[in-house]
Amino acid sequence: MRVLDARLAIPAGVAWVGALVLIGVSRDVVVPVAWSVATAAIALSLATWWSLRRTRSAVPSLLALALIAGAVGLAAPARTPPALTDALDGAPTELVVQLELTATPETTTVPARIVGVVQSEGAVARVSVPVRLLSIDVDRRTPLGTTLVGTGRLIPVGAGDGRVALVRVIGAWTPTRDPPPLLAAGDALRERFLALMEQFGGDGAVLLPGLAIGDTSEVPDDLDLAMKQSALSHLTAVSGANCAIVVGLILGLGGILRWPRWVRITIALAALGFFVVLVTPEPSVIRAAIMATAVLLATQVGRPVHGLPVLALAVIGIIVLDPWIARQYGFVLSVLATAALLVLAGPIADRLSAIMPPAMALWVAVPLAAQLACQPVLILLQPEVPVWGVVANILAAPAAPVATVVGMIACVLAPGIPWVATVVAAIAWVPSAWIAGVARVSAGMPGALVPWPEGALGATLLAVLTGLVLIAWRVPVALGSQRFRRRLVAAGLVAAVITLGVTAGRDALTRIAVPTDWVIAQCDVGQGDAVLVRDGPLTVLIDTGPTAEALGECLDVLRVDQVDVFLISHFDLDHVGGVEAILGRVAAVWTGPVGRDADQAVLDALIASGAEVHDVRQGDVLQPADARWEVLWPPDHRGVAPGNDASVVVDVRFGAGCPQCPSLLALGDLGESVQRTMMATADVRPVDVVKVSHHGSPDQFDEVYARAGAAVGLIGVGADNSYGHPAASVIDAVVNAGGTVSRSDLHGLVLVGADEDGLWVWHERPGGVAADQ
Repeated sequence: MRVLDARLAIPAGVAWVGALVLIGVSRDVVVPVAWSVATAAIALSLATWWSLRRTRSAVPSLLALALIAGAVGLAAPARTPPALTDALDGAPTELVVQLELTATPETTTVPARIVGVVQSEGAVARVSVPVRLLSIDVDRRTPLGTTLVGTGRLIPVGAGDGRVALVRVIGAWTPTRDPPPLLAAGDALRERFLALMEQFGGDGAVLLPGLAIGDTSEVPDDLDLAMKQSALSHLTAVSGANCAIVVGLILGLGGILRWPRWVRITIALAALGFFVVLVTPEPSVIRAAIMATAVLLATQVGRPVHGLPVLALAVIGIIVLDPWIARQYGFVLSVLATAALLVLAGPIADRLSAIMPPAMALWVAVPLAAQLACQPVLILLQPEVPVWGVVANILAAPAAPVATVVGMIACVLAPGIPWVATVVAAIAWVPSAWIAGVARVSAGMPGALVPWPEGALGATLLAVLTGLVLIAWRVPVALGSQRFRRRLVAAGLVAAVITLGVTAGRDALTRIAVPTDWVIAQCDVGQGDAVLVRDGPLTVLIDTGPTAEALGECLDVLRVDQVDVFLISHFDLDHVGGVEAILGRVAAVWTGPVGRDADQAVLDALIASGAEVHDVRQGDVLQPADARWEVLWPPDHRGVAPGNDASVVVDVRFGAGCPQCPSLLALGDLGESVQRTMMATADVRPVDVVKVSHHGSPDQFDEVYARAGAAVGLIGVGADNSYGHPAASVIDAVVNAGGTVSRSDLHGLVLVGADEDGLWVWHERPGGVAADQ
């Protein structure tokens, strides 16, 4: 049995952990802390070398830590230069940025680098600060590497984030310089390849650019979801396999043409560099390119090459170049998958070869090893286990290299010999279509995704269970008898079954108990409002209630993962206090007047998580999907003070896509006097459901409820609240208008829908028993 050379793995691990810790240190003190760590690590390594000979094996790890700490100490000041001080404090600033990804008119966010700050006198201070542009407004496709000038407001993010800040774009930005020639050539090649694939139809055409050059811009959402649910999305993330193909093709061609070794390696390195430009420098691409470079250079000097030491060197080198990459999921998954292939695939294949031919055993072992290594990290992104992932990868394995190699050849030929490129692309279309078909079928299989505990707990649990099984399978006899190994396996499997049983069982019971065809949902969030509306394929959330925990539980019960639109009626705590539960899951925000700094902080947090913010006012008509959302209040923001009386009031009516769906009037927290004004200035029409204003406060104008004539009145209110909500008078107003009242304190979660028999209402607690809040 070949022994793996893992001597550099520990220094690489120390360097990685060191980077994770140091980049998380506050920006105010990260530089002195980093240099202190570097100095201490060097001093300790010298002391260990001279006086503690038995522990000299720790020296490489200490030096790796010193190297990483020094890299952080050098890089950190450049991330927050003096020229950006005012901008980082929130002041609108004129910036010069260079795009790090192609932007289109449909793009909402794009990674970029601030390369200049325009000073008051017109001079430009040169900087290099990675950021992410939000709501960028371009009127045409703007390629990677383009330089833009415009005004933006910086929103700082966490210290450990790879991007220093998010830039909220103000107005239109003007391109001032085209990409450098090499980047422009890569962009032109990508565009020609995408245009070439437009001749072909179906999933194979839109997926092939992703398989060949990592361009998934044309992949539809449903296919993208199927690829993720079948654990095949890694095939469109350019990695070591693609780099190996590029290098292998050049070396093979050089061998046929009898080029000298140094010529073959030089051309291979040049081709590899252009390939990185072509596919854009993602973490997995950088890691793979550095590994390939290390292998080529080792080959040039005639040294034997082993995978694990090269991987360890690549990890150290990449983190030295950019310490903040250590926290990027793409980089983590890339390293884990490569390590799994080097460390686990062989032993797993050896075990499987006892029950199947060796070639088939290796075929199964490769995707199995990668999924075992990566799945605990993937749980952090999506708390579900793709049951059919290994099977899908086995079925896709023969097609993937063919689609990748032939697709890359078609891409290269597209500009110069388009008719040959068309023939080659047609060949590559076949395996690409097969992979897409495997993804769709696998994702549609029964039990394709098994729910798993989310967060760090779920990831740790899965990692421990995986480790138990692998250790029990591979543990030497000296560490235990065969009976002991069987007991370890049994314990791990029992724990896994219990975990899956509890999680999946709870999920199944929830699915059985709660109707899934609701249109309007009122969450039980205590003394506060949180109402969900299904608008075709979209989900709109009106307010969050006071706590993230209560809202999160409601969203979990309703299986709502994405909030397409978040409507903030106003910024009181009982309406936005739970916003943390939806950060990172919101696409757009509708809001009324913003007053206090705390109000702006809520919006900044949403913007920082990737949401676009839109101001709305009386008379606006919004139609994100089928329903027509008319804003009845407030009027011009300048004439209304923020607070209850500036609540955004909407009238929601569905169109031809769902003519039976119930209409809704959501009144925010308006008081009687403002309700009277609204009645005089807006068209309040009959609706099926009314969200009663201000949790049932007595400060109401009964005529609003009489005019609405709703069959259902929703009141979000906490049990035994000290305000006396809801008042008997407002309940009477709803009832007198012909409706019934559903209260979150008595009925819990409330769902409203419609079918051929008309409107229906479902209560979590049908008997109306109050719950402790």
